[in-house]
Amino acid sequence: MSWWATLLGGTLGFVIGGPIGALLGAALGQSVGFALRGVEVQAPDDAGRERTQVAFFTATFGVMGHVAKADGRVSPDEIGLANRVMDHFGINEDQRRAARAIFNEGKAPGFPLDAVLDQLRRECGRATNLLRLFLEIQVQAAWADGGVHAEERRVLKRVASRLGFPDDAYIELERLVGSGTATPPDTEAGPSLADAYATLGVASDATDAEVKRAYRRLMSRHHPDKLAASGLPEEMMRAATERTQQIKAAWDRVRSARADG
Repeated sequence: MSWWATLLGGTLGFVIGGPIGALLGAALGQSVGFALRGVEVQAPDDAGRERTQVAFFTATFGVMGHVAKADGRVSPDEIGLANRVMDHFGINEDQRRAARAIFNEGKAPGFPLDAVLDQLRRECGRATNLLRLFLEIQVQAAWADGGVHAEERRVLKRVASRLGFPDDAYIELERLVGSGTATPPDTEAGPSLADAYATLGVASDATDAEVKRAYRRLMSRHHPDKLAASGLPEEMMRAATERTQQIKAAWDRVRSARADG
């Protein structure tokens, strides 16, 4: 049974407390089968991964709503992006309703951004790749309307810092996400060579060893099995799989070009 079914059925056997619990409770209201209290509760060991899944799902859409509102308004593109994220995650209609409600809670004044991020970091523990994927999703959301506005960037840097990523790591991630969204991929022919280098985050004059290291690093960060073991909700696995396919296609394109050249 998935974390979502056990959540709604009230059979998880633990309470999601803290600001994430309050956020989830405000979004779902009485539809949740157990009380969500604003206190921290130690979960049993066998509930740890499900607890992380609930926290990741809730924080993803709450923070996404907050980032979307950072420039003063939520554009149709940003709302569309939230829906596309749901499509990529492959979540069901009940989960989509919950995600929309959480997104709206994130737009509300007084959203406790720092407290939500602090709890997410605790729930994810040492799963840095899971936190990096979380940040990547937020940067992609900010790019939905064609670029990251100054106020959105300020908030995103705050998100990155709160999750333990230095400023230069955020700048590199924004560059990679921006280059990847600038040109829609040609699904028939694969990525252009320029887009392939951008996806891997290396210059066209990088050595073969540098390209291979970049490819292996990205594959390690986005590998679905590793993310699942860390607590990525199973309904969100499609997004991680698509990302690894994109990285693999970029690697194949660069290798082919270098072999021909």
